[in-house]
Amino acid sequence: MTATDYLKSGRQTIRLELEAVQELLNHLDQNFSQACELMFNCKGRVIVTGMGKSGHIGNKIAATLASTGTPAFFVHPGEASHGDLGMFTGDDVVLALSNSGETAEVVTILPLIKRMGAPLISMTANAGSTLARSADISLHIPVDREACPLGLAPTSSTTAQLVLGDALAIALLEARGFSSEDFAFSHPGGSLGRRLLLKVDDIMHTGDQIPLVQVDTPVREALLEVTRKHLGMTAVTDTEGSLLGIFTDGDLRRTLDQGVDLATTRIKDVMTAGGTSVRPGILAAEALSLMQERKINALLVVDEQNRPVGALNMHDMLKAGVI
Repeated sequence: MTATDYLKSGRQTIRLELEAVQELLNHLDQNFSQACELMFNCKGRVIVTGMGKSGHIGNKIAATLASTGTPAFFVHPGEASHGDLGMFTGDDVVLALSNSGETAEVVTILPLIKRMGAPLISMTANAGSTLARSADISLHIPVDREACPLGLAPTSSTTAQLVLGDALAIALLEARGFSSEDFAFSHPGGSLGRRLLLKVDDIMHTGDQIPLVQVDTPVREALLEVTRKHLGMTAVTDTEGSLLGIFTDGDLRRTLDQGVDLATTRIKDVMTAGGTSVRPGILAAEALSLMQERKINALLVVDEQNRPVGALNMHDMLKAGVI
């Protein structure tokens, strides 16, 4: 095959799979709504099962459901016949995938699913199959032609299964009012989870790690504190510990440009009065947004009495994965 032949074949495959998805869209009916209602009102879990390529798609559908607010897991139908049916209960809803609707491993467990009283939703291209006839609700996938030129490898059919599974998951997400914060709770290891769950309290330096000097401290001593604490700044407080200002690397450069005597000049004369600070409990992502807006590299966290209780910088944000 030439490069042109490969391109032609790839485009034909995509075209056929697009047609399968379009046909699925045209055939979506009340059975879809009923399946959503059944899954929405499920008191147990949605158990997805399927064999071969349908099983791979079913595994992904279960994962998508679980991460978008519908508790779900995948059970291999072959393993179900050898003990894993013990995972099923009458409170569950079973979603079974089979393009032919006659897959032996799936058909074998259908009577047992029905016996325990778990509602069954089928997803099949054969509306007259054993699986479709056994189901309480049958979702028909109208795929007449696989993209595979031999008509053997599941291609268009598995694409349609995947799309229909996503449609179920998103419809249920919207019905539950599932929010980005809810999503973050099931994805704490992802960047979205970190942005929506991590607070400044989780990453700020506290106690002796906070760079602190009092208002009458000589600039030279303040520089030593900046160096020791490695945050590129120090808080400046009064004798009661309340924040009066901040002294940063930028303040130091301006001080040196003015030819100030570092040994005799007090920090109060060269600090940035007030400074930028936040309260404990705010999201780290909010703190990052503030730092970017103010074009600063470090931030102080203060309590209700305006006393520093924490400090953090851009490096801390980067290390925590907020950036």
